[in-house]
Amino acid sequence: MGGSDEFPSGRMASDSMLVVAVSRRDQAALAELYRRHAGSVYCAALRVLSIRPLAEEVVQDAFLRLWRSPERFDPDRGSLRSFLLAHSHGRAVDVVRSEVARRRREERIAPELTAAEAPMDEILDFVVAGRVREAVATLCDAEREAISLAYFGGHSYVGVAALLGVPEGTIKSRIRSGLARLRIALVEAGVDPIATSR
Repeated sequence: MGGSDEFPSGRMASDSMLVVAVSRRDQAALAELYRRHAGSVYCAALRVLSIRPLAEEVVQDAFLRLWRSPERFDPDRGSLRSFLLAHSHGRAVDVVRSEVARRRREERIAPELTAAEAPMDEILDFVVAGRVREAVATLCDAEREAISLAYFGGHSYVGVAALLGVPEGTIKSRIRSGLARLRIALVEAGVDPIATSR
């Protein structure tokens, strides 16, 4: 905001005179007060907040408050600069307190959310596991046995073939057809086979 040192009528206007002009909705008077005091108000806010955008908001708030309620300034109680600095300091402290309170709320809520999510995950795992067991039960004995040994027993095709005394090609065929049937059964049960396998 710009302004002139000469205000009004060619003589230097005091801050008090400018505040009176502001009360009459004189934007040039507010601009002159901003030119005179915004730098000091900004520095005071920045010392408390250490964040430039927040300090700039405090400055805007201070001068907006002066524009809306110029009668709050009492020249008998001190200078306008002191008045603006006191307001900006208080506002900056409020911002800090609000930020601290927000962080504490988040810290308090985060463990509660985690705790609430854990039982839900366990319930979902239990439901999915039940549906997988039901799907496996639909397989024929030969397919179920081959898949159980390969996937749950950790055996290779060759190992499963040796354990069952069946040709390796037969084991591969049983596992392939069993997995295809299992996939269909899981989809029908509302379980995503891809997500389940991760």
